[in-house]
Amino acid sequence: MLLTNLVEVKLLKTLFNKIWDEHVVVSKDEKDLLYIDLHLIHEVTSPQAFEGLRLKNRKLRRPDRTFATMDHNTPTIKEHRKKIEDPLSVEQLDSLEKNCRDFGIELYDMDSEYNGIVHMIGPEMGLSLPGKTIVCGDSHTATHGAMGAIAFGIGTSEVEEVFATQCLWQKRPKNMGIKITGVLPENVSAKDIILHLIKEHSTSFGTGYAIEFYGETIENMEVEDRLTLCNMAIEAGAKFGIIRPDEKTVEYIKDRKYTPKGEEFEKYLKYVETLKTDSEDLFDEIKILDVTNLKPHVSFGTNPSMTVSIDEKFPEANTEELKKAYDYMELKPGMTVEDIPIEVVFIGSCTNGRIQDMRIAAEVLKGKKVHEDIRCIVVPGSMLAKNQCEEEGLDKIFIDAGCEFRMPGCSYCLAMNEDRIAEKVHCASTSNRNFEGRQGHLSRTHLMSPYMAAKCAVAGRVEIE
Repeated sequence: MLLTNLVEVKLLKTLFNKIWDEHVVVSKDEKDLLYIDLHLIHEVTSPQAFEGLRLKNRKLRRPDRTFATMDHNTPTIKEHRKKIEDPLSVEQLDSLEKNCRDFGIELYDMDSEYNGIVHMIGPEMGLSLPGKTIVCGDSHTATHGAMGAIAFGIGTSEVEEVFATQCLWQKRPKNMGIKITGVLPENVSAKDIILHLIKEHSTSFGTGYAIEFYGETIENMEVEDRLTLCNMAIEAGAKFGIIRPDEKTVEYIKDRKYTPKGEEFEKYLKYVETLKTDSEDLFDEIKILDVTNLKPHVSFGTNPSMTVSIDEKFPEANTEELKKAYDYMELKPGMTVEDIPIEVVFIGSCTNGRIQDMRIAAEVLKGKKVHEDIRCIVVPGSMLAKNQCEEEGLDKIFIDAGCEFRMPGCSYCLAMNEDRIAEKVHCASTSNRNFEGRQGHLSRTHLMSPYMAAKCAVAGRVEIE
């Protein structure tokens, strides 16, 4: 009887390890060669990898499992797309188009109805599905883990390896469970949860781990909120974020462009049911957060851990890092979020550019006007999200309020083309990073949820409720 129990215990696995083990081709020197189900690419990290294939006379192993989009260099102003001024942007976009044509890869260019930020289009199109291994030359690939997949960012040399072999050597990470309990208060979101976690535990607490978010709060959360959580797992130092697929996941992926259809879909659902962690005792570490009394969070410094709840004062500058951050942001200890002199509001990015985020922002802005001292820029993360905004009349709400409603893309998040925040200007941003110069040279980024950003646009400052 004891032996039987021991065998059963050995077979128990975390969700992450189940998917990992299913994709191991061979193991050597404490590393596993993983088969990659889906390779997403864009114009920035792929040119050198394609050139490497040509120089070594290698073929693309699985063009049918490789999908491309133009996103990082695509201007968010429609007219600018016809004539991009940055020569490097033009070169990278042209190279992607040529490389996809030469190697037989499906490309969603700027004219495609499916164009958008790579971490938006994967889930939207049914490419990012439960049980898959997914890679992309972009650190925020962890986003796709919210679908119940192993998804992670890779470097350019690794992009080439996946091109040539459809496999990648990886060291298995440890497993961390983050258990989220309680009912989220009204107008508090996944963005506030992840900012709070990073604030409490640092930007490196997830290093060496795959983080699984679980618990009743996650179960009650919509898929788009889960995508936000996993998107920012990388900001906590983790390479992977993952969430168990459930009925909400199934409902979300059903009838998407690349989701299995008919009997194949029904068969696939049987597999999806197995994708769960068998016992929380299997996690190497567990952190617990009760969100019952959680409040909106706003960053004040130059990394996501430099964040406060809206009713907190900025902390003392007791480290050199904090002193430097205060100098850069021209803020001081003891101030509150109301004291931040916001001039620009940005609602978009692969963190919060989804249709649900657009709806939340539109609900706040409906029937109101953007404050005279604020410039508000709204950038849906994909053409599908943009078109849905237009179908629901959200674009009209934004425009009537005085916002700039733009084309999808990454550029306002990472200061490409003319999409930049001016020097020393404070921006209320729904993005994921607030490093020095992230949105433009000497620009100042304050991370927050779409709800808080939209309220800021109306009030002219971050409001304490």
